Amino acid sequence: MNQQARRLALPAFLAIALQGCATLETAKAPRLEKNTRWAMLPALNNTETPQAAQRLEAITASLLRKQGVNELLQYPAASGDDLLKPVDRRSQEAALKWARSQNARYAVTGSVEEWRYKTGLDGRPAAGITLSIIDTATGQVIWSGTGARTGFGREAITGVAQKLIDELVDEALARATHTPAQRVGAKH
Repeated sequence: MNQQARRLALPAFLAIALQGCATLETAKAPRLEKNTRWAMLPALNNTETPQAAQRLEAITASLLRKQGVNELLQYPAASGDDLLKPVDRRSQEAALKWARSQNARYAVTGSVEEWRYKTGLDGRPAAGITLSIIDTATGQVIWSGTGARTGFGREAITGVAQKLIDELVDEALARATHTPAQRVGAKH
């Protein structure tokens, strides 16, 4: 390999190596409206890390607002002992019913599959997350995506998770508009 090729290969290798390990799988982004009412619903915590789902909800809400989803309602938080009570399918259904009562067009929910520092000498942070967007009128999931990411030993798990959630939100809103999308069957 000549000297010039080595100079070009090294920065490319370092850029790839410094990003950590990540995988992302998503559905094709639907045409969504940003200028409508959205609701952030409780997420499922499938980990042993307390309150990982609440962290997912907070980061997702912030990143949705960054992307222009300004009318985002938060499902009322539990109080007292209910904070540690895990969310189940029944409580997610109640939250979706709440979103409908608030006239939200879309509801966002998800689950945390991994939120921890891996064991070993460097204790790498690792996050695994799934996000879904639901059409509240039909109750159908209209977009979903899942991903996993690991960082490096001195990185915070929240930073690793935020990068992953940001990628998922970017994918979900790739075709979103600030103007109302034409509904199927709507008269012109």
